[in-house]
Amino acid sequence: MNLMTKEKRYNTLNAFYRQKFGKKVFKVSLNGNFTCPNKDGKSGYGGCVYCTESGSGDFAGNKNESLKTQFNKVRAMMHEKWSDALYISYFQANTNTYDTEERLRDLFYESISLDKNIVGLSIATRCDALNNEIYDLLEELNDKTYLQIELGLQSIHDETSNFINRAHSLKCFDDAVKELRKRNIDVVVHIINGFHMETKNDMMDTVRHLNKLDIQGIKIHLLHIMKKTKLGKIYLENPFKMLTLDEYKDIVCDQLEILDPNIIVHRLTGDSPRELLIAPLWSLKKLVVMNEIDKELRRRDCYQGNKFKK
Repeated sequence: MNLMTKEKRYNTLNAFYRQKFGKKVFKVSLNGNFTCPNKDGKSGYGGCVYCTESGSGDFAGNKNESLKTQFNKVRAMMHEKWSDALYISYFQANTNTYDTEERLRDLFYESISLDKNIVGLSIATRCDALNNEIYDLLEELNDKTYLQIELGLQSIHDETSNFINRAHSLKCFDDAVKELRKRNIDVVVHIINGFHMETKNDMMDTVRHLNKLDIQGIKIHLLHIMKKTKLGKIYLENPFKMLTLDEYKDIVCDQLEILDPNIIVHRLTGDSPRELLIAPLWSLKKLVVMNEIDKELRRRDCYQGNKFKK
């Protein structure tokens, strides 16, 4: 798939949705009031060190409201930007397959029936919260609507995994990707750049590993240090080097050059609530970050995948 232009030299999610559905599509974040196997002891305790109390759902809906109420609130807000658009229901906060098959079935089917203009379902989860029963449910949903499963990996390196308290192995992740792809379900993978124990080549190796798997999308995040997280406490007690904007831009552009040109790029940086962010403060200017990446790709005269090797 090649959705690249001279301005956007990688496959953007916006271009992918427009090609697939014929118009603008935006995600409506819903909160299903899930927890996480890395919080309740099934896989670990305390969660990942960078995770806030909301479970990476700082921009998701209110878990105390019905899905319908959450959906209508987000839809109204998004329509201020795009009056004529289609929607994807998006379960973002915590681990969104970590429950019984019965409850997941009810929740997910309700979420795709909230509005006639819903064209898909996106579910963020962990590889250790999937089993055969849930895989079968996801396969069934994939026959009913366009389904994307987002899996958090962050890094392939054991030292990083131990530091962030990820609490699952790389093999667990790889196996989950294979099981989802057996069912023809699109997989979107989250990675994070900027862990202080990783070199640039370590970050490149994470992308090289993903190139060996059959994934359809990637979200590249910048490591954020936030208040009310274990990582925030660690950083404030013993600050470590964070990436500068120039360093981050350089790493992301290098990653894009080696990334499989068929993969859709869902994100090139992340969001953090202004009131929670400790560092790096330059990340608050998201448009500046995106523009700097675009400018660097044009300066190099390169595109996603121009150095890709199978």
